[in-house]
Amino acid sequence: MKIIPLDKVEKMEVHMDGAHKAWKQMPLSNRDGVPVYSYRVFTVEPGGYTPYHQHPYEHMNYIIEGDGALVNEAGDIKELKKGDFALVDPDEKHQYRNLSPDKPFKMICGVPKEFE
Repeated sequence: MKIIPLDKVEKMEVHMDGAHKAWKQMPLSNRDGVPVYSYRVFTVEPGGYTPYHQHPYEHMNYIIEGDGALVNEAGDIKELKKGDFALVDPDEKHQYRNLSPDKPFKMICGVPKEFE
């Protein structure tokens, strides 16, 4: 069993091409012996976004703070708010954006542990 407050988890800047003002935390990961899924928490600062990208695994997200958007390959913008769940299918191009001018956008992101 593991219990850890999020504020005790190291926060690392996302260093991928196309990322801006995005941070990642790994509260439950391979290091903890997770059996199937790793849970990451992404914080996107005002004016920030994740890279526009795709990968061969699904994302399962829960929005824990702020207002943001999920953008797909067609450029459709789906707004997200605290309490929303989102699913991104394998190989679906996507990007997360913070829509707030002054508050962070924060979400939990579950992925298969092999792709954390």
